[in-house]
Amino acid sequence: MLHIIRDIQASIRNLVMSAFLAVAIPQIAIAAEHLSITGSSTVAPLALEIAKRFEKLNPGIRIDVQTGGSSRGINDARRGLADIGMVSRALKDSEKDLTAHTIATDGIGIILHSDNPVTHLSDDQIRAIYTGKIRNWRELGGADRAITVVNKAEGRSTLELFLHYFGLRNSQIKASVIIGDNQQGIKTVAGNPGAIGYVSIGTAEYEEQRGVSIKRPIVNGAEASIASVRAGDFPLSRPLNLVTRGEISEWAKRFILFAQSAEVDDLVEGQFFVSQQH
Repeated sequence: MLHIIRDIQASIRNLVMSAFLAVAIPQIAIAAEHLSITGSSTVAPLALEIAKRFEKLNPGIRIDVQTGGSSRGINDARRGLADIGMVSRALKDSEKDLTAHTIATDGIGIILHSDNPVTHLSDDQIRAIYTGKIRNWRELGGADRAITVVNKAEGRSTLELFLHYFGLRNSQIKASVIIGDNQQGIKTVAGNPGAIGYVSIGTAEYEEQRGVSIKRPIVNGAEASIASVRAGDFPLSRPLNLVTRGEISEWAKRFILFAQSAEVDDLVEGQFFVSQQH
């Protein structure tokens, strides 16, 4: 009788172990298939939507998207802290150790509060505002209201492109407020009738259509719109890139190809960017 009980106990242990392995092995396999993507706050919302669709088509992969600015995307890709970096500009000569994979095009536009009567600005006027030479909207035909200069934080590609286009150094900027991502910039300007800032045109156009209290003035005769970026008429345009270094995993390759394909055009357009197939 005793040996029968021992046999039964052994059988139960074997069944439990088999059941554990049957559950544990697939879980380990799924957990091992993971992609991390970090960087630009402009690219991140689009990358997140693409990642969701990619995961649905490929149940064995999990993708983590984190923001932190284009500088983080560059550094994390270089140091192997992320499989893919997100960078909302072209790569510099000093970054040629990385490979850029363009997934969309965007522009950088000036935004004002929707109650501001000023509708047109020149490049010279914007330089004067940001360097503190013009401090009141009255000087530009607006209300008698102090100008609140909203500038981007160091490490943001939007700042780099803005400075490059207007021929300025960051030390010359007389900023009232320093902001990080596009949403923070939009909220700041929408909450202050005297504010001026600059953000992704795609993000601004999307938020403006949702009723947020901002507007995009004409700058040097150019309309800050997705249509202008698509037509190649807007001077402050930029590529939105995924960046990698060296040999990358098969999953990373597949995700990048998917992000560049016509299968995500609706997501690109839904984020108010210009697709690569336009």
